[in-house]
Amino acid sequence: MKKVAIFDIDGTIFRSSLLVELTDAFIQEGVFSSKVGKSYARAHKAWLDRNGSYEKYIIEVIDAFHKNIKGIKHSEFLKIAKKVVAFHKNRIYRYTRDLARDLKKKGYYLLAISKSPKEIVGEFGKQLGFDKVYGLVYEIDDKKRLTGEILFWELISDKAKILKRAIKKENLTLKGSVGVGDTESDIAFLKMVEKPICFNPNKKLFLYAKKAGWKIIVERKDVTYKF
Repeated sequence: MKKVAIFDIDGTIFRSSLLVELTDAFIQEGVFSSKVGKSYARAHKAWLDRNGSYEKYIIEVIDAFHKNIKGIKHSEFLKIAKKVVAFHKNRIYRYTRDLARDLKKKGYYLLAISKSPKEIVGEFGKQLGFDKVYGLVYEIDDKKRLTGEILFWELISDKAKILKRAIKKENLTLKGSVGVGDTESDIAFLKMVEKPICFNPNKKLFLYAKKAGWKIIVERKDVTYKF
């Protein structure tokens, strides 16, 4: 049985959000109207000015994406997703990049989870050598266009459930397991692994991790801090 290492992607390996970059690319390519970007511009500015939260900004981007994805050709979706990954593939954190590489060499089964679309998560995970990735699965109609509906939401919304499913399906073990996350939504799967790592955590995860005695890693510029 292989040991498992589970990673969140956005903000943990990738130094941004795959969904944010994908949405911006759709606007630049003219697939989405320029008005889509304006719908979350205020939340983005508030976050940059430290007057608003990153979570609120991301929620508004997700909302804008979901409202505008209906009717888009899946082939167009894939083409743009590949462009985004090709452009951003090296914009990753050193600590998590090196950790993933080291665990891969040691024979770990690498599992990645993101609430970005599976098409872009899959491309990104492939570049880093992940064995399995989980992302949002959008329904495609008989004309090969996206309907805007998300399939298997009950599974993808529960990261601990995803880990349990992968362990059973891939015949993995939690012995020596590693987990890496950056927000409180990752607590459920971090509690399951033997070696939880909180990487660049937000305040809620940081406070929880401190009480639980979990490893906390912060990477800024070319320096890594351990708590």
